[in-house]
Amino acid sequence: YAHGTDRALQLLLMRILGQGRGSELLSADDEMLEIDIFFRRMNWKAGVSDEIQKMPTDARAICEAYCDGVNAALEKKQPWECRLLGYRPEPWRIEDIFILSRMLGYLTLAQSQGEMERLLVEMVHAGISEEKLHELFPGILQDMDVDLIKKIKLKERIISPASLWNTGAAPLMASNNWVVSGTRTASGKPMLANDPHLETNRLPNVWYEAVLKTPDRYLMGGSMPGMPGIFIGRNPDIAWGVTYAFMDATDSWVEYCKDGRYYREPNRWEAFNQRKETIQRKKKAPVDVVFYENEHGVLEGNPYEPGYYLATRWAPSDGGAAGMTGILQIWSAKTVEEGMALVGPIESAWNFVLADTAGNIGYQMTGRMPKRREGISGFVPLPGWDRQNDWQGFVDYTDLPRCINPASGIIATANQDLNKFGNAAPLNVMMGPYRADRIQDLLSQGDKLTCEDMYKIHFDVYSLQARDFMKVLVKCLPDTPQAEILKNWEYSYNADSEGAYLFEAFYKELYEEVFGSSGFGNGALNHLQAHTGIITDFYLNFDRILLSEKSAWFNDKSREHIYTRAAERALSRDPRPWGEARQVLLSHILFGGRLPRFLGFDRGPITIIGGRATPHQGQIYESAGRLTTFAPSYRMVIELADDAIHTNLCGGPSDRRFSKWYCSDLKNWESGKYKQLRTEETEKHYPF
Repeated sequence: YAHGTDRALQLLLMRILGQGRGSELLSADDEMLEIDIFFRRMNWKAGVSDEIQKMPTDARAICEAYCDGVNAALEKKQPWECRLLGYRPEPWRIEDIFILSRMLGYLTLAQSQGEMERLLVEMVHAGISEEKLHELFPGILQDMDVDLIKKIKLKERIISPASLWNTGAAPLMASNNWVVSGTRTASGKPMLANDPHLETNRLPNVWYEAVLKTPDRYLMGGSMPGMPGIFIGRNPDIAWGVTYAFMDATDSWVEYCKDGRYYREPNRWEAFNQRKETIQRKKKAPVDVVFYENEHGVLEGNPYEPGYYLATRWAPSDGGAAGMTGILQIWSAKTVEEGMALVGPIESAWNFVLADTAGNIGYQMTGRMPKRREGISGFVPLPGWDRQNDWQGFVDYTDLPRCINPASGIIATANQDLNKFGNAAPLNVMMGPYRADRIQDLLSQGDKLTCEDMYKIHFDVYSLQARDFMKVLVKCLPDTPQAEILKNWEYSYNADSEGAYLFEAFYKELYEEVFGSSGFGNGALNHLQAHTGIITDFYLNFDRILLSEKSAWFNDKSREHIYTRAAERALSRDPRPWGEARQVLLSHILFGGRLPRFLGFDRGPITIIGGRATPHQGQIYESAGRLTTFAPSYRMVIELADDAIHTNLCGGPSDRRFSKWYCSDLKNWESGKYKQLRTEETEKHYPF
């Protein structure tokens, strides 16, 4: 009911997109048609009825009650924007919950993994040498058949993530979470912190805070409008936080097609399942789209035109029952082990850290990891006609990375390589270790940690990545005032740092020097930086090359020569404070940027501090005509010695522009002030 009252516009827009009905209800332009085709291709409604039946009776009853609450709120009052759009919302159904949960696990998260695998194919087509490919993707190119990959017919990309950012679909990128045992805290009880790095310059925020209470129990933390449950938060006994895991759960197969069929050994031609979708368009003729599907997913191409095409499948695409059940039943969990058993079977890929009042801490990766034949990473597209390349079920969650009560008393995840904690190795490309290492270092320095120490880590802008690059760069710097700024820089991305500004200018020039004209081509490199999550997420693959003493990508030039050339260009500009060019507006989910500022739908500007590799991550991109940011959207600290959560939110509880709750927590978020969520019914704990 609270979601339906405070966030009705947000949850209705997300459902419209997930159903692929944007052209029918929002806009009939060509870009929206492409977005609809993207969502219809994903087909997130498939198998939902079966998943609902798999849920235990109590979990299904909660979902039904949730839908009743949303519908009661919508019957009482619908967003006025619906009248403007000529849209009369249908009742909220459990099927809608599942569509949104699948969107949450895929958009710009698992999607970026598929982009990286697509990049490999495009690089092979561009003639980049195998030596360079193996350097960029070390140890994961098993059984790569370059000649076969060159035969693949690639269509123009259906839709870029950048275009999705122009809709109500929120980009999700990265996060930090960590937990420390009571041996390291002032209270003697564990502490847990989380700060999901999502798009911050959108109103309303992705998160909706809630405190749920029964006579003998409570549940509080961050929820997602459109879905029941608390995704990050606590009950009286345990706390949990989440980051994305970057599990490789997306594979592509090469299909040999003709006459609408695909080849399977030995000597068989099989027909695709054909799914016809009709996309209605405002004041325009409807568009029919046919998708061709087999056991390997959806085909990218027309099988009636002979040739080799890719078919791609995302493992969680037909799941959801286990994930929804686990999130709902965590209400009753009392120990870390119980919590791990509940969240472990979740189909999409997350890193959960947990703590309980008995003093235990734990980590559990979730996700449907495909079982592949021995020695295959899943990164390279393999022949679909060879049955040994098919998935052979899924890895049990107890074999995924996990641990309980490590000797250090610290567990920190920041989208880094965590394969060492599992019997299976679900990660083959991931983010750099810099944020996680910095958090680990800061936590290791204290044994009487408090909430204030956690707050400081949330706002830490020191970059281990910059430190590593500066060890090489400092020897290549000229004798200029700009160079002196870099030499004296302490690797922090605070708002007034000129060193951060100059280093980022150098880092961009270094990319162009190594991966630009003599690699991808400057046009392709600019596309990767501006319109995909590839460099945003997977900069570690590129950093390994840039920090190497020698590389095939250097084209017989020395590393010092390359750094010197990049520095000359970067330092030719006047230095500026890092925060000066990092001011962004918070734009309304529907009208953002299209209404006069004085109407108050857009707010700000706010300054985004930090960089890609600092604990307080701060990334800004201009894509599809608008700025998008990746920074801490929500900060949460839980001290298990007290029945509270300490938080601040980039925005407020309501999506109603004229509500006093529209941006009620924004000043706290900017200043670093943390409010408290408690079960007591008093406003003294909510200083908005």
